[in-house]
Amino acid sequence: MELFEIFSVIGTVAFALSGAYVAMEEEYDILGVLVLGLVTAFGGGIVRNIVIGVPVTMLWSQGGLLLLAIISIVIAFILPLSWIHHWKKTEAWFDAIGLAAFAIQGALYATGMKHPILAVVVAAMLTGIGGGIIRDLLAGRKPLVLREEIYAVWSIVAGLVIGLGVAKSTVSLLVLFVLVVSFRMLSVYYKWKLPRRSLKFGTVANNPPVNQDNTNDQTKVQM
Repeated sequence: MELFEIFSVIGTVAFALSGAYVAMEEEYDILGVLVLGLVTAFGGGIVRNIVIGVPVTMLWSQGGLLLLAIISIVIAFILPLSWIHHWKKTEAWFDAIGLAAFAIQGALYATGMKHPILAVVVAAMLTGIGGGIIRDLLAGRKPLVLREEIYAVWSIVAGLVIGLGVAKSTVSLLVLFVLVVSFRMLSVYYKWKLPRRSLKFGTVANNPPVNQDNTNDQTKVQM
């Protein structure tokens, strides 16, 4: 099996499980769990294909990956509740594995088509985070990539490393995979965040203190 296919398998299983767990948290039925799991596993690749000019119908040639994703989702659905709660603690781990695997896979896909480095970076980012964004939107959540710890940055880094030709060999790509997973987990553990700015004013400015004397006077008048 080629390295490209290995990363495809890893990313598909990891994101399918991630989508299934989110669907079960939202108490979806078995059909909803299947849909959300499949969308999470393949959504990023579909968006990537649209951007870099690959026919979306290429999805139907991935029958083996589709079957693997369905099997993974069904297994996750029928596991004992105690096992699910145990594995639920590793949701960030599965998400990090899927992010790393799909970011590298997307970058390799774009470089194989001789696209420029910008397209390689975009392909890595969309493949790595696209499925997760669609998953969160369908589950009625704010997308993790837009609000939580540093997430998309690691897929961009993976795309740059591959686009610049730093990682070409099997060993270097595996090292890159481990590094992306590690840094993603470190960002979760230490809560690394990108700079953000809120347009909300403080509650004090919005809700000035009520004058106690005025309140008493109004009460007397009403009485």
